[in-house]
Amino acid sequence: MGLSLPADHAFAASVHPDVDRTASADPGPSAEEARAVDHDVPGGLQRMAEAVLAERVAEAAEHDPVFADEVAHRVADFTLRGGKRMRPRLLWWAMRACGAADTAAALRLGVALELIQTCALIQDDVMDRSPTRRGRPAVHIALAERLGLPAGSGPGGAFGPSAAVLAGDLALVWADDTVAETCLPPSRRRRITAVWRAMRGEMIAGQYLDLRGQAVGAASATTALRTARLKSALYTVERPLALGAALAGADRRTTDELRAAGRYAGTAFQLRDDLLGAFGDPAVTGKPSGDDIRDGKPTYLLAVARARADAAGDRRAPAVLDRAVGYPGLGDDDLAEVRSVLEATGARAHVEDRARRLGERAAHHLARAVDVEAHAGGRLLDLLAAVAGSRAAPPPGPGSAHPPYRETAAPAPAVAEGGR
Repeated sequence: MGLSLPADHAFAASVHPDVDRTASADPGPSAEEARAVDHDVPGGLQRMAEAVLAERVAEAAEHDPVFADEVAHRVADFTLRGGKRMRPRLLWWAMRACGAADTAAALRLGVALELIQTCALIQDDVMDRSPTRRGRPAVHIALAERLGLPAGSGPGGAFGPSAAVLAGDLALVWADDTVAETCLPPSRRRRITAVWRAMRGEMIAGQYLDLRGQAVGAASATTALRTARLKSALYTVERPLALGAALAGADRRTTDELRAAGRYAGTAFQLRDDLLGAFGDPAVTGKPSGDDIRDGKPTYLLAVARARADAAGDRRAPAVLDRAVGYPGLGDDDLAEVRSVLEATGARAHVEDRARRLGERAAHHLARAVDVEAHAGGRLLDLLAAVAGSRAAPPPGPGSAHPPYRETAAPAPAVAEGGR
């Protein structure tokens, strides 16, 4: 597992079991440590995650060695093998762009965000009956196979998903514990706790609305956007930015502008994820093409296609969608017909344009919140552009300290997981 760290490890000291993390004196933020993490935020996060998770697994072993071996180690390993660490990076650069350098607290909160993501992905795979995740068997499959139970068998089909729900619960508990045990001044703790509580509730509400939409059928464009905002935009972008602002003690205006930037970028993120779910290349997205259509996900893209067809008096397009959306056995020819409807109604072009405009609005609000010409503000601008899948504006000026953002078709790992 690679979870055991030497006692003198730079980050291990902050999670030593003999330290009262809620009452011990905070040594204060170190600008030098923060500058070191600036060069490799995922690396700094990985080291902190190894330290935090080593302690969590040790605690699990005290409960029961079998539980620790089969469940706790798996949750830790899943978290340590995370994707692009987009949420912790957004938190980090929001804090840095607001002028703070509380390295240990920011990295611990970043680990907590990754654990929340672990919970969401494990349980999402159960709900979607997904067999794989990150190129490996999904956790519910792996847990069943660990006991020699084929995933498709009766016992395996019952045990695996049930055990995975518990694994997801464990990740959520660990996330909450990590936040609770992070050294923070009282005023910062109150703000961070409020953001954290809201984020958890929003994420669950969004996932429920997504499940409900699949069960009851087509959703309106308004409902689809609300689900996307709750399920993805808030949890993936807006709340991590708000956590960074709270950690930095940013004022109300700065925080509100950062949240607005995150809201617009996060919504663009989900709209582009919907497009990838219908048109994406599996080699880029990491998931089978058309799965969102087969699963009957009530996306904004489908809602726009139906609304435009109705407005135009087009009876064929809704008939195609009614027949194909939510049908697990949808073949390539039927999928091609659905794609033709999405293009012929103008839904694809409309969603692409809306995502582009949302990305522009995100950059505008970010420029009102922080100095995007400075190093940290520029890095945050680049991140939001990558999330929104668009070229950020305003562009960095000559001599900017951060590398330019290069537009890509899709930041695949982040998009494939972020939309869940």
